[in-house]
Amino acid sequence: MPLAAVAQKFGNAVFAGSAHTIRSGSSANTKQDQDVNSLNLIGGEKGGVGKSVAARVLAQYFIDKDRPFTGYDTDRSHTSFTRFYGDYASPVIVDSYEGLDLVVSAFEQAPLDGRQQSVIVDLAAQTAAQLARWVKDSDLLSLLVQMGVSVNFWHLADAGKDSVDLLDRLINTYGAGPNYIVVKNEGRGSDFSQLDESPALKKALALGARVITLAQLHEAGMRKIDRQNASFWAAINNRSGPDALGLLERQRVKTWLKATYEALDSLPL
Repeated sequence: MPLAAVAQKFGNAVFAGSAHTIRSGSSANTKQDQDVNSLNLIGGEKGGVGKSVAARVLAQYFIDKDRPFTGYDTDRSHTSFTRFYGDYASPVIVDSYEGLDLVVSAFEQAPLDGRQQSVIVDLAAQTAAQLARWVKDSDLLSLLVQMGVSVNFWHLADAGKDSVDLLDRLINTYGAGPNYIVVKNEGRGSDFSQLDESPALKKALALGARVITLAQLHEAGMRKIDRQNASFWAAINNRSGPDALGLLERQRVKTWLKATYEALDSLPL
């Protein structure tokens, strides 16, 4: 499918704004000089922190960069990822190893036009325990390192203490193996001082974590995009219908998307 046609269908993104990128630790977390194939586990463990939004934005980023990828949606109740990216994302059951094994099957496939695929997994709430058992029993991190796959754990955080505690649990579970991307979701709070001052974040930074900010999209504009079931691209270009974005709404979306891509460009994707 031509890229323009794909873009018409997909891209409802509200993940925007580059706060800062913090690097330390091993050379595996340095700026990438070229595209890599990556496994992106979009988590945060609890509901309502913006995991599906982040997955949708990352999918749109890969589409616009002409990067092949496969998506998986583990949320059986909302299926937000498959709702917007049906041609790219499919549901997967995390209750069984057979279901989770599908997540890495893309890395065994022949490269598309000589390019390896990446994988995006939109993790539902309360899936951390099943995921950790699967990773450990499969020795997954070591395997993917051997295959040249960058493993990225995305931690979507609101301004509450729960997100701090869950970040600490994530770091304690996986240690120095993967990359960590901590996303402050300003749509779920504005005061992230608990996170900023926490031992959990300091521990993450010592392991080379990146910290970026998910700015809040104007609520009315986001509602219009969701009601259209439209891609970000389509929402910008659609000029008709009751939920069509106005001139300045479209401009805000364009500006936001540009800033978002600048943040994503700094990550090991």
